[in-house]
Amino acid sequence: MLDVTETIPLEADAGGIRDYLALQENKTLLRFLTCGSVDDGKSTLIGRLLYDTKLIFEDQLAALEKDSKKHGTTGEDIDLALLVDGLEAEREQGITIDVAYRFFATPKRKFIVADTPGHEQYTRNMATGASTADVAVVLVDARQGILPQTRRHSIIASLLGIRHVVLAVNKIDLVDFDEAVFAGIVADYRAFAKDLGFATIQPIPMSARYGDNVTRASANTPWYTGQSLIGYLETLDVESDLRDKPFRFPVQYVNRPNLNFRGFAGTVASGEIGVGDAVVVAKSGKPSRVKRIATYDGDRERAGEGEAVTLVLEDEIEVSRGNMLVAPDARPHVADQLAANVVWFDEHPLMPGRMYILRTETDEVSATVSHLKHRVNIHNFAHEAAKCLDLNEVGVCNFSLQAPIAFDTFAENRTTGSFVLIDRLTNATVGAGMILHPLRRAANIHWQALDVTKASRAEQKHQKPAVLWFTGLSGSGKSTIANLLEKKLHASGRHTYILDGDNVRHGLNRDLGFTEEDRVENIRRVSEVARLMADAGLIVLVSFISPFRAERRMARDMMPEGEFVEVFVDTPFEECAKRDPKGLYARALKGEIKNFTGVDSPYEEPERADIHLRTVGREPEELADELEAWLREKGYC
Repeated sequence: MLDVTETIPLEADAGGIRDYLALQENKTLLRFLTCGSVDDGKSTLIGRLLYDTKLIFEDQLAALEKDSKKHGTTGEDIDLALLVDGLEAEREQGITIDVAYRFFATPKRKFIVADTPGHEQYTRNMATGASTADVAVVLVDARQGILPQTRRHSIIASLLGIRHVVLAVNKIDLVDFDEAVFAGIVADYRAFAKDLGFATIQPIPMSARYGDNVTRASANTPWYTGQSLIGYLETLDVESDLRDKPFRFPVQYVNRPNLNFRGFAGTVASGEIGVGDAVVVAKSGKPSRVKRIATYDGDRERAGEGEAVTLVLEDEIEVSRGNMLVAPDARPHVADQLAANVVWFDEHPLMPGRMYILRTETDEVSATVSHLKHRVNIHNFAHEAAKCLDLNEVGVCNFSLQAPIAFDTFAENRTTGSFVLIDRLTNATVGAGMILHPLRRAANIHWQALDVTKASRAEQKHQKPAVLWFTGLSGSGKSTIANLLEKKLHASGRHTYILDGDNVRHGLNRDLGFTEEDRVENIRRVSEVARLMADAGLIVLVSFISPFRAERRMARDMMPEGEFVEVFVDTPFEECAKRDPKGLYARALKGEIKNFTGVDSPYEEPERADIHLRTVGREPEELADELEAWLREKGYC
């Protein structure tokens, strides 16, 4: 076993200790992750590294021996994977679920290693571990070769900016240390990864269980003349060049404890800043200079990448959370449209037209996937046409944002060039994005100021604009009630228009089918039309099944507060199927119509509709009267 521990100098004076501590402080830090398919030995490898670097205390070793007898998978031997798999569920099932971070050091370098899960369902956790890593150690079981998850993890590592890969062909002992097996796996991996943009790929045959080529060269592989894993990681040059990049300071919050102090707190994402240096507010372009750099330990003259500080400026300019202070001569992009690589984490697919929350380091904005350009085939890296991204799939998307954000491309800056996508209803993180470039095709298009406003149009019509959004199952009575309401409003001199689901599909949306993806686009287009009609001062009656809450929420968010009125026409499925005015339920139940809402496609009932109409036992005229009275009471007409 290689002894990589160190002894603190025992000189009588304190100088030796100071020199030792200074040496430790000046050691470089390397972040790497272990990834790959299930049971390729990721946790065991990290356990071996901790064991061989003597970072396990005697009581930990005793506990490990006890746990190995209860949960271990290595017979009488100590199961080193249990050092990392700390969750009870992980030990019971013998799998890694969450990312586990471990620190260790050798005389030459300090390391932080992330042990990531191999199961496909935990791919999102692997992406989390890869987001801060400099090197990916991709493990491959020598008996299994390259597997789909090996490819998926490699693609994600590439997308997340990792440029150095160690191809750790593990369990080489189980194929009798066969050089031909090793060479075949290396050839397969190089052929797959040739277009992934890795700067280096270092193959190493190893046995994590027994330590072959992990911290020392193995006599069992005389045909391998390269370095051990630790030897390679100790000498690999991956020094961060973020200090040489343009200054970026995402503002996390405005620090104003009293009237005499106003500072902007955050962490330097890249570059350096000093007192007196010029800066610019990224979104507004307002210039200033740094007056103070305040920290918990007192003021400083300079700060660099990774340091948390508060910047005080010479001028009273507006800078809020989500903005960035940047170098004047190297500004980031500021745009409301961008293209990005996306790794999808959610069981519900990513769909063009659906709205999400896009969250960067400190900013967040509503965003719509305006176009899914292609999906990446994990087997051959081919670009494939797709209408959606399913769980754990990778693709390239265009995004349209409701407000501009400041950003760099991911290739330029991993911190300011990345984002996550948040589901608007559940607040769950559903995807991760790496920005490729801004979209400038609309750079020459600006909002045209109009003299006649929505308010003046509505005033002329003696009404308040509104979008009444009727939602419910097919046959629930939406169109009937909306039609009766429009007749009543028209008779009283109101200006209205009905957008009916069936009618719109004969024109504007005739190119759309009834898949979930097409339904999303169907509602997006209708929402835009309804918004324009409301801008004309009309009362718009929209009668669409609109089965998904996310799309109805998207439509609501397009309108000013109080202009969108959700009307839930609540008719049970059995009653709708009994009515079956168009004969559609009978055909759908026979399987003649696919993707029919309520049969083989879901309908998500409104959770808090503005108006809830229960139709059973009531006549449509009565319900229309109720709606008209509600509109008058609220001042719409």
